[in-house]
Amino acid sequence: MHLSRWDSWRPQLLDAAVGVVLFGAPFVVAVADAGGGHPQPRQDWREAAVAVCALALVTFRRRRPLPVFGASVVLTLLTTAVPRSLPAAALACLLCLYTVATRCRRAVAWPSGLVAGGAVALAAGSTAGPEAVAIVASAGLVVAVGDVIRTRRAYLAEVRERDRRTELDREQESRRRVIEERLRIARELHDVVAHNIAMINVQAGVAAHVLRSRPDQAEESLAHVRRASRTVLTELSTVLGVLRDPRLPDGTAEEPVRGLEHLPELIDQLAGAGLRVEHVRDGRARALPAAVDLAAYRIVQESLTNAHKYAPDGRAALRLRFTADTLEITVGNRATGGPSGDGYGLAGMRERAVALGGRLSAGFADGRFVVHALLPVPGDPA
Repeated sequence: MHLSRWDSWRPQLLDAAVGVVLFGAPFVVAVADAGGGHPQPRQDWREAAVAVCALALVTFRRRRPLPVFGASVVLTLLTTAVPRSLPAAALACLLCLYTVATRCRRAVAWPSGLVAGGAVALAAGSTAGPEAVAIVASAGLVVAVGDVIRTRRAYLAEVRERDRRTELDREQESRRRVIEERLRIARELHDVVAHNIAMINVQAGVAAHVLRSRPDQAEESLAHVRRASRTVLTELSTVLGVLRDPRLPDGTAEEPVRGLEHLPELIDQLAGAGLRVEHVRDGRARALPAAVDLAAYRIVQESLTNAHKYAPDGRAALRLRFTADTLEITVGNRATGGPSGDGYGLAGMRERAVALGGRLSAGFADGRFVVHALLPVPGDPA
């Protein structure tokens, strides 16, 4: 706080020092003459007062440029009664004019220059001729210099502001990329872990329930648990390997490749957990871009996992429909309940679809919970 207060007063203190240098000598001379038996002591005291006023105007010119300039014009005109003080008053007037030119727009600065030049010329008794022209030209030169300084300062301020905005935009872009990367990692970890953990939980519960009465079924359930554990460990290892790859320092890591070719494996896994999936494909299936293939698989995986949780009859319907430029995914199941709209799974599916330029909707219709996704797919090359 003390430093900021010092910074605000430093220009004014500098102006006061300049004023003392410029007007201190006339003031000292006037006071010495007034106190040393000069024949016109009143005139000497007037000169001293003009010097003090000029010092005050120069000191406060940055605080209120226009009012102080107006006061300097009045002081200059008053020196007609104190002719020897005209140089001091005129100098103060030109300094205040310079401040106006550096702080105000040209529509104010140039008329102020005419006013200052006219006041000095009038106080000097030179209202016509070369001397008057020289005085007005001097005022115009002061305005011109001040205008150049003002333009330069404005340009530098604009450059600094542009640099500040560029740096701010760079920071915001960096922050946005970090957030997007965190969301991508969270989405991938959720999709990798949630499905397999759900399968492990179901199969472990089955194994515990039939361990004594039907050990063969318990053994089969434990085999499912082992396979699901191996799958989740493999996919987690892949995710962590991508994140820790030193060859990708700029965060351009690609997500683990997992596509619709693994769909039969997923359906078999769910069947082992007790969910029957009716799978239908329409249209001519074709190779998909890696991003679309991964998004389609994760959407199907999350939708069927939710169906396994909430379908009372243990049945779900999956339809994949290939068109010329889209892949349409529909997953439905009977449900008396379902995932909430603000869950991580639904949010992750929607983010995947939107990131590819597609769309996804999920909700209840006629006693069924339906997930419908539409993903853009480039057409076959001609």
